[in-house]
Amino acid sequence: MTPQSDEDEVWRQIVASFNDTAERDSADQPWPDSENVPAEPTRRVVKPSEEPELDEEPYKDSADDEEEDEGHFEPPPPPPLPKLDLPTKLAWVALFGGPAYLLVAAMASWHMEGWALFTAVAAFIGGFVALVVRMGDGPPNDSGWDDGAVL
Repeated sequence: MTPQSDEDEVWRQIVASFNDTAERDSADQPWPDSENVPAEPTRRVVKPSEEPELDEEPYKDSADDEEEDEGHFEPPPPPPLPKLDLPTKLAWVALFGGPAYLLVAAMASWHMEGWALFTAVAAFIGGFVALVVRMGDGPPNDSGWDDGAVL
């Protein structure tokens, strides 16, 4: 017999015995005790404590306050924002000012001239282009000589 015919015979036996019952009785099979669960889960009732709750804290002295403050982390103040030069400030104003003007004019139903529309759109596009051009593609000045692994 070839290996292919042996495999076909095994598959035929599996398919033929698909609906047959198991030969071994299930009582012979070991069943772990941890798998035996009751039909209905038990319910626990928790009663509230009968002691009255105290709203007042006991007296604390200053030594206790110092111990509590030891584990508290207070981050340092953040560094100041960098100073922007005039062209960068103008680019940001143009980037947000153009669409803001168009939004306010549309919501207020103002009649907009062609040159005002053109100026608002041109300001948005110009502000975006100015910020991208000024962004630069080199490493920061304070990065040092090593800029990481180069493959």
